[in-house]
Amino acid sequence: MDRRRLLRSLGLITLGLALAVALLPPIPQDPSYHRFADGRPLFGIPNFLNVVSNLPVFVVGLLGLLHLGLHRSEVFADRREIRAYSVFFLGTALIGCGSAWYHLAPDNDRLFWDRLPMAVAFMAFTAAMLAERVSVTCGSRALFPLLTAGVASVIWWRLTEQAGTGDLRPYGFVHFYPAILIPLLLFLPARYTRGGEVWGVLFFFGLAVACELLDRPIFSLGGLVGGHTLKHLFAAVAVWWVLRMLATRHYRGG
Repeated sequence: MDRRRLLRSLGLITLGLALAVALLPPIPQDPSYHRFADGRPLFGIPNFLNVVSNLPVFVVGLLGLLHLGLHRSEVFADRREIRAYSVFFLGTALIGCGSAWYHLAPDNDRLFWDRLPMAVAFMAFTAAMLAERVSVTCGSRALFPLLTAGVASVIWWRLTEQAGTGDLRPYGFVHFYPAILIPLLLFLPARYTRGGEVWGVLFFFGLAVACELLDRPIFSLGGLVGGHTLKHLFAAVAVWWVLRMLATRHYRGG
């Protein structure tokens, strides 16, 4: 697809989605969200599996940061590219901490600390994809505005919840917009080999979302594990897929 035409289309899609979200009525947090299927305690830890399944998320985030620190000159053709991936892996590690904290006693106040690093990681990965598929300058310049938008969306949700008029619309946009934008960016040529690995990242992220939505049906299949626990594990695999891509790719120019 022609680059200029695709970028124009992306701009129109972004504008259209933002307008559609703005026209929706405010969406408060459903209190039933905090009632997960598997609340079994173990070793004195409430909601044990939903808590400890965040450990792989934390570990893969740290492994990503370690890999960037040891191999940055081998991974990136331009030093500016390291910023987005560093924020992405840091955000992932913090998701592991924030999500574990949330699942110890699920409520809106703790959910804030789960969603905040999640928004940061999503926006950082989006900036990394812009750098690799559009231009390094584009990705570099977009990183701070994207991070600001992600953080602001979570703060907005918390403030509106505290005011009794909860509004998840901005966070919902930040959460799911990358899942629309990134597949379209993949039609542009990649600056590195193994660019197709991003489809694997999206696949495992999609599985994570599906497991979250099917938390109770999955748990009812045998009572072994809930869908939310599987969500954490598939999210960790998605991030590991990113790390795998970085560790095995080579610069091809562009």
